[in-house]
Amino acid sequence: MAFVKVLKNAAYFKRFQVAKRRRREGKTDFKARQKMVRQDKNKFNNRKYRLVVRFTNSRCICQVAYATIRGDFVIASASSKDLTHFGIPVGHTNYAAAYATGLLCARRVLKKMELADTFKGKETLDGDEYHVEDEEGERRPFKCILDVGIRTTCVGARMWGALKGAVDGGLHVPHSTKNFPGYKPAEDKGAEAEYDAETHKARIFGEHVKEYMEMLQEEDPTKYEAHFAKFVANDIDADKLEDMYGEAHKKIRENPSFEPVKKKGITWARKGNKVTSSDGKDVSRSTKLTFKQRREKVRLKIEAAQAKMAADDE
Repeated sequence: MAFVKVLKNAAYFKRFQVAKRRRREGKTDFKARQKMVRQDKNKFNNRKYRLVVRFTNSRCICQVAYATIRGDFVIASASSKDLTHFGIPVGHTNYAAAYATGLLCARRVLKKMELADTFKGKETLDGDEYHVEDEEGERRPFKCILDVGIRTTCVGARMWGALKGAVDGGLHVPHSTKNFPGYKPAEDKGAEAEYDAETHKARIFGEHVKEYMEMLQEEDPTKYEAHFAKFVANDIDADKLEDMYGEAHKKIRENPSFEPVKKKGITWARKGNKVTSSDGKDVSRSTKLTFKQRREKVRLKIEAAQAKMAADDE
């Protein structure tokens, strides 16, 4: 048998260091985060803002945050669930919803910083490249950098929709068009790349969703009803999508403020396992046993088991 060198010996395990918890859980890329929050020595403790974009199975979340030694502090945030108040009750994870969420987050941040009137962003949504710092003004635009977490930054991904929405909303986020839908790299060396703004505009207004809905309606109506059940329940068909997103963009610009749900003022009274509300609703909830009750419960189980063993022996 050939000689095999032992690599993972005692010295290896002595020096082994476990990765940080959020890295093990696949939540944070600490190398990328360190680059984003690190500052020059002459700018120490000066806030460095990040546009944090995250996607779950049911929604898109955008936040503008800054890091401190105590942790991250969020200035303003927006979730695609908030779009329900602006006329988008369904489709909260697609590209168009990501754009609207980024736009909503940008307007909320600028309103909180009292910059909403100074930086109105791009009101005509045509998909063209736009940078707020190109416009002349007395005040500098609110700058933040994009934080996409551990997601792969592939061309046409939904995160770029949130970025475009934030930029059109008036935030200064350094970027280029090379990852947007409609971008074509140069085929020959020395040639210029192409960017089709109309393709990007179609994504912003949900044209790809509209085409898929129309295709399913014609070819497989049963599948259409299953896939777009919430659209059907809210009486939204393919022809209404563009108007729905266009109206939502206008409403977001008019008033982006978050309005919490009004409390109904219902009180609950408990008696044993029965809980009664002030509006007459009854529910059952189990009561937590005390230490003495738990010990008594265990004692009775032991006695029952002993009695059963004795009966079996007889």
